[in-house]
Amino acid sequence: MERMDLLSRWSAVAGDSPAARRRGRELLARWSQPHRHYHSTAHLRNILEALDLLAEEIRTPSTVQLAAWFHDAVYDGNPGDDERASAALAAHVLPTIGFTRAEADEVARLVRLTIGHDPAPDDADGAALCDADLSVLGADPDGYEAYTRAVRLDYAHVPEDTFRRARAAVLAQLLNKESLFHTPTGRALWEGAARRNVGDELRHLRQSTGHDR
Repeated sequence: MERMDLLSRWSAVAGDSPAARRRGRELLARWSQPHRHYHSTAHLRNILEALDLLAEEIRTPSTVQLAAWFHDAVYDGNPGDDERASAALAAHVLPTIGFTRAEADEVARLVRLTIGHDPAPDDADGAALCDADLSVLGADPDGYEAYTRAVRLDYAHVPEDTFRRARAAVLAQLLNKESLFHTPTGRALWEGAARRNVGDELRHLRQSTGHDR
């Protein structure tokens, strides 16, 4: 059922030609790879649903939705490199199913923004994509705990102490931002819960690594 719903969403934005349908199935196969736990079809569905909630903030819905489909299309557990490879995939695939080079390049640009989640102040589409990607931070406590477990599984190849220190650095960087979310709707929906969740996780990580300040 989830697969059919996602394919319907893909066809709505990418078209229903045989080539487009084939590309949609290829993308779903990527999102369904067995080594993915958080970066899975569930994350794809969640980010698309978050974009539904941010609809009034988005200037070019089709472009942002396509960027959501591609933003973790390549996932090998290499932050930064994965997003750049995903952007390159979008730039290659989209012209094969009828999108212009300019449209493909814009999707690729949006995908690369998910490396640092730091869009320019006037980049409404980038802000919406980044907010949707981070919306899981504002989940309820059970949802956030499930997210952190899945992220750890995605980085199972990283030693525990190394993971904890790197994860703590990422969380501290998030909390140092004036706001975790860039759109008014994103801040209203997720900011408060996200700061509580991230703060709680960071305190736990610092205690377990001997840095409890």
